[in-house]
Amino acid sequence: MFDKNFPLGMACDHAGFELKEYIKKELVSRGYEVKDYGTHSGESVDYPDYAHPLAADVSEGKIKAGILICGTGNGISMTANKHKDVRCALCWEPEIAKLARQHNDANILALPGRYISPEKALETVFVFLETGFEGGRHQRRIDKINL
Repeated sequence: MFDKNFPLGMACDHAGFELKEYIKKELVSRGYEVKDYGTHSGESVDYPDYAHPLAADVSEGKIKAGILICGTGNGISMTANKHKDVRCALCWEPEIAKLARQHNDANILALPGRYISPEKALETVFVFLETGFEGGRHQRRIDKINL
């Protein structure tokens, strides 16, 4: 589980802008502090320009978790996963987010902005945030991820 006392990062490209704003509003209304890395409009931008700063802050321990959104979720998650100790999981269903947390200790959630409803995205976000890492045999696997 992620503690509400720590900021949660959010970033997106143009394809994820509306969904980011919707989710951010819901998070704030439920007591989460959100650090918004952008983008701040629906104008065309390049997702790495927004994913890298958020992922760097997770890697450096400045924030504990993040949410990234682009059209498919693929490009933005690939970008984030270039950073040491970042485990960004592309999730489009709550059950996938739950397993990403329980088994992979995912610290960034990537959403496919063009392929998920706002309601399903929000449900997925809260499952991600409220699920803890199981540890045990899964820790051994996590320890093998970084090169």
